Amino acid sequence: MATHPKEIRIVCGLGNPGAEYEHTRHNAGFATVDALARRADVRYWKSEAGALVAPYPVRSQDGSERTVLLAKPESYMNTSGGPLSKLMRAHHVSPQEVLVVHDEVDLAPGALEVKFGGGLNAHNGLRSIASKLGTRDFARLRVGTGRPPGRMSVADWALRTLKGAFLEEFLAEAEDAADLAALCLERGVEACLGRR
Repeated sequence: MATHPKEIRIVCGLGNPGAEYEHTRHNAGFATVDALARRADVRYWKSEAGALVAPYPVRSQDGSERTVLLAKPESYMNTSGGPLSKLMRAHHVSPQEVLVVHDEVDLAPGALEVKFGGGLNAHNGLRSIASKLGTRDFARLRVGTGRPPGRMSVADWALRTLKGAFLEEFLAEAEDAADLAALCLERGVEACLGRR
């Protein structure tokens, strides 16, 4: 039976906790959620179910208002499905009501794509989530990081601390991703599928 995305109730950014990972490509999900939080003037994150959470106000196209939960799992990327699944149970949220924001090496730097379901592309965060939820049917916002140059490993590329112009680009891309995430919340995921 085919499933479809529903109105999003949780936006979960993927990343690794700690200052040493903050400005790395692998933390594109956290950076995007942080950009959304700044727009809503979020001053306080609380710890719940192993994740940092904050409310985010959304005005839908029909003018109605609702509150979505922003979430950043406090575990490492490869175990992020645990905190997210606990949070979903606590708030009675289905997989189809979740938008996961994550880094994607198979998209060019700065490229963005919204998709629903499908493959996990060897992404440890997505694998953990799909395993804990028992389904791949959740929405994703893929934030392109590109592939490493030369013989550098994907892990080194993803976890290298960004500085100077590279950091400026990364933060600008997170703002663009936050724009697209906000559009998903306002218009619905289906209206944004494939959008780059």
